[in-house]
Amino acid sequence: METLIRAAALTNFFNVAQERGLNVQPLLRRAGLKQSLLADPDFRVPLGACVTLLEAAAAASGCDNFGLRMAESRQLADFGIVSLLISRQPSLRAALATLIRYRHLVNDSIAMLLEEAGNAVIIRVEVVAGVPSRQAEELAMGVVFRLCGALLGGRWQPLSVSFTHAAPADPRVHRRLFRCALDFNSQFNGIVCAAADLDAPNPHADPAMARYAQRVVDALPRPADQSVAHEVRGAIALLLPMGRATGASVAQGLGLSLRTMQRALDAEGASFNGILNDVRREQATRHVENPQVPISQVAALLGYGSPSTFTRWFAGQFGVPPSTWRTRAMHGNTRTLRNAR
Repeated sequence: METLIRAAALTNFFNVAQERGLNVQPLLRRAGLKQSLLADPDFRVPLGACVTLLEAAAAASGCDNFGLRMAESRQLADFGIVSLLISRQPSLRAALATLIRYRHLVNDSIAMLLEEAGNAVIIRVEVVAGVPSRQAEELAMGVVFRLCGALLGGRWQPLSVSFTHAAPADPRVHRRLFRCALDFNSQFNGIVCAAADLDAPNPHADPAMARYAQRVVDALPRPADQSVAHEVRGAIALLLPMGRATGASVAQGLGLSLRTMQRALDAEGASFNGILNDVRREQATRHVENPQVPISQVAALLGYGSPSTFTRWFAGQFGVPPSTWRTRAMHGNTRTLRNAR
């Protein structure tokens, strides 16, 4: 079942398209979308269509930061009713935990995880799209970044922002929005900040209002398209680069026993190993096509103990070793391979 997300995820698309002088109608037709339907922020849009639209807009405009430009003017209110609950939490950590808990009401194609790293915390962010989605990834990162800024104001000073993809041709928009060190070709997509920032009191906290908003949000129906397989996919995407994408770890992260998770996947006609392999395939091609990431590092990011084991798996999946795929990708010649496997 294809993931559906709120049309609010495309807020500011038309504004940025107009700024770039784009005729949006051909792009909408290519993605199978209608402008009139997107006017309703709660309309449910296929995730694949959103990714197609953003990538097509970036290509047509020659703007490789199209998604990030959309994020620049996003507001906390764009999260809908959940924004009231988020904004009244006692700290940024609590607000992010609330966003993670209720992401099915905001955009459940975004998987998030808070990873403790000594005196720092990594806010890991992954778009669970199943296809290359640079624009969607940058949009998600920009939106999360702006949410943190909306809660902390001038106190929001992250240490760095990381992207798994290569740097843009012109990084000025990234510098303008993030105002901190930028790390491209990274092992993860995420924001690194001081743990103290996450635990600083939120000046807008209101326990009574938070309790009221909680009751309202909890009364909302869960989307019919939500599935355990989708939740597992998101958890694997986050945990795989950390070397923790095991069935037990994923189940624990979802608040399920391993047996309960397996039964739920069986009922949906899915399996943990099958989903793990799908995520590995997606991340493998993304990393292999980036010449700045050594093949040995790609193997480690996908949980393989040695490059040779990864090479055998990759050749079995795609018909050629990763070095050959990388060479062909540098010449724009992987389409035939993708379609054949």
